[in-house]
Amino acid sequence: MKQKPHPKAVWLFFFWPARPLTVLLWAFLPILIVAFAWGGYSLVQERFPFTFPWVKIVGIIFLFGIISDYIWARLFYNSYFFELTEESIKIESGVIYKKYISIPYERIQNVDIYRGIIARVLDLSDIYIQTAGYSGYIQTEGRLPGLSREDAEKIREDLIQRAKGTKQGL
Repeated sequence: MKQKPHPKAVWLFFFWPARPLTVLLWAFLPILIVAFAWGGYSLVQERFPFTFPWVKIVGIIFLFGIISDYIWARLFYNSYFFELTEESIKIESGVIYKKYISIPYERIQNVDIYRGIIARVLDLSDIYIQTAGYSGYIQTEGRLPGLSREDAEKIREDLIQRAKGTKQGL
């Protein structure tokens, strides 16, 4: 049976810093806060008559970026599935380009649970599945993001048991 991440994972996908637009927009946030906290529209226009339209434009771009990032996070959440079959774990993801990963249990070397800052705030966990030939969190072959703590522990134990139950090596 196909499973999905926890519904709160939408917010985890929303705050992923991997999207360049998000990083750029969050960089402009302090400029907007300072500009409007300094006295609102009239005072900002008075002190910086040539820059005021740019503050407005940046604000509109920022708002558009937040809305588009949320839509993208929702689409990514709706396209992410994983399934534990008899022979392997299958992971399906992608909005524009679909990515299908199948990891046979006999190739699983290590199963880690990782909880970043945003995941801890949302009380979520990620599972990293490492196989022979891959090393580190950046190059893990399989990743299950946005799972609840309990689900992450259950899936991790299930994967370890299934990996132990297969013949390893030659």
